[in-house]
Amino acid sequence: MNLEEKIQQLPTSPGVYLMHDDSAEIIYVGKARNLRQRVRSYFSSSGDSRYQVKFLMAKVADIEVLLTDTEKEALLLENTLIKQHHPRYNLNLKDDKTYFSLRIDPHEEFARFTIVRKRPSDCARYFGPYSSGSAAREVLRQMIRMFPLRHYPLATCMARKRPCLYHQIGQCCAPCHGLITREAYSALVNGAMLFLEGKGRQLVAEFRRRMNDASERMHYEEAARWRNLLSSIEVTVEKQKVILRGGDSDVVGFYRDGSRVELALLFIRAGVLSGSRLFSISWELDASAAISAFLLQHYTGAVFIPEVILLPFDIEDGVTLAELFGELKGSKVLISVPQRGTKRELVELACKNAMSAFRERDEKEATAETVITDLSRHLQLTRIPRRIECYDISTIQGRFSVASCVVFTSGRVDRSNYRHYRIRTVDGQDDFAMLREVFLRRFRVENIEKEGLPDLVVVDGGIGQLNAVREIVAELGLTDSFDLVSLAKSRVLHEVKANTVRKSDERVFLPGRKNPVILRQNSKPLLLLAAIRDEAHRFAIMYHRKLRGKEGIASGIETITGIGPKRRTALLKHFGSLQRLKEAEVDEILKVSGMNRTTAEAVYEGLHHV
Repeated sequence: MNLEEKIQQLPTSPGVYLMHDDSAEIIYVGKARNLRQRVRSYFSSSGDSRYQVKFLMAKVADIEVLLTDTEKEALLLENTLIKQHHPRYNLNLKDDKTYFSLRIDPHEEFARFTIVRKRPSDCARYFGPYSSGSAAREVLRQMIRMFPLRHYPLATCMARKRPCLYHQIGQCCAPCHGLITREAYSALVNGAMLFLEGKGRQLVAEFRRRMNDASERMHYEEAARWRNLLSSIEVTVEKQKVILRGGDSDVVGFYRDGSRVELALLFIRAGVLSGSRLFSISWELDASAAISAFLLQHYTGAVFIPEVILLPFDIEDGVTLAELFGELKGSKVLISVPQRGTKRELVELACKNAMSAFRERDEKEATAETVITDLSRHLQLTRIPRRIECYDISTIQGRFSVASCVVFTSGRVDRSNYRHYRIRTVDGQDDFAMLREVFLRRFRVENIEKEGLPDLVVVDGGIGQLNAVREIVAELGLTDSFDLVSLAKSRVLHEVKANTVRKSDERVFLPGRKNPVILRQNSKPLLLLAAIRDEAHRFAIMYHRKLRGKEGIASGIETITGIGPKRRTALLKHFGSLQRLKEAEVDEILKVSGMNRTTAEAVYEGLHHV
């Protein structure tokens, strides 16, 4: 049966269609209210004349359909299949990180704020989202200055003999030592939540009432505390500029050049612009479908869904998406395209942000391309080093020996391809033997097929290190498979009569050449090489410290009766450090997998020498 016959037999009900190429790979997933009508439009010369669609259809060899009861079910199924198969011509939103939020549980005893990524369905309150951890921490610091709530877990606070340093600097009211009543502490918690909800002026009125009430009762210390809170809150509220009346909104900006799309998302919380986020995607089809696919993938993740989503233009699935998001949120969600006024200005602002980000990204890519081209020319490499790998060893007298591999792609950090290695076969201090083990593992046939080969490998050191690595590469049969250089650090020149400290230049060594290449100091190609080497060193040390930290906690508990390898590993995973385990109470230790009360008490007593 050919495609035309198959299309004629398609049902007119809602569902999802999957387009396959001649190798049976899924290259596009779409959904439709009427499957036959939608799929037929791709093949009709008058139905869909978009260039991108013609390009897609030239590769389609077969079409498969899956029926659903409603259009909303089709939307959800389409989203699931896209995330499962990652078709080439669908939007693949690589945004696996959820946003940061501030969490507080008002029902908790002496509640405190924490920064979280996930927002489970519980009785706690969540505020945000914030586009970065630093933004969330800055808000939390501001909150603590105004509302001196506790900082640490209650068990940790109660175990202290005196209030912590935060109390001494006025950023904690020390509820753990009875220095504030439960009622007054609850008032602080409610005030903090009102502030984060954007109800600053209502909060000012409430705190002024409490200050006057305390003053009338001649509780002057309490009145002074409310006065100090008032002054700091009033200053902050004055700085906040309300740009949109109403609840929470997200504003979508869109800019496109060919198949490259930039999306900007502005977060309006309680009428105040609280942050933004940018998304760079590749998209072959029309702009309306790009917005629709973005909204579906973004808001069906673990993110905050606002009451209103403002778009730059209409999309076909707007009503269905609004209904779906409303069900996920538990209240009505409106998706609209404003035509005038402040809302339209916000959409235009978001579009300007998207365009600016697109152009800035272009400029950065052009600059990076120039740098790696210059590097190739100056070092006379055999290829443009689009993928650069650098390896580093970290060890202390042969103990906890590890290696790192960092990757720079097109001149920029590529953390998704970082690797670290625990040295398994080398005893003692032998860096060359360790590098040999790492190269044998990295350049196994299966790893080469999976990750490919680098264009350039950078070695930290001089001509001796370079020649040693060159021998390892030759042993692996990879000579001429990639370029190889070493970078020797600058060193202090000891001149007795000199008035200032002088350093030698950084030197680059090439295979088969005795004398180093001296790149102009502070030139971009040299700075790139130095950044790669320093990043490899940092990544190796980080892993090395992690292993040493685990050994530290292990050595602190391995002599306790009843703690074997499994329980030790469980304790390591749960607490992460010996200090945190020491701070834990018996009931918290008991929560660790595989622990019983007798063993938990033994751990507690063993660490506290009871």
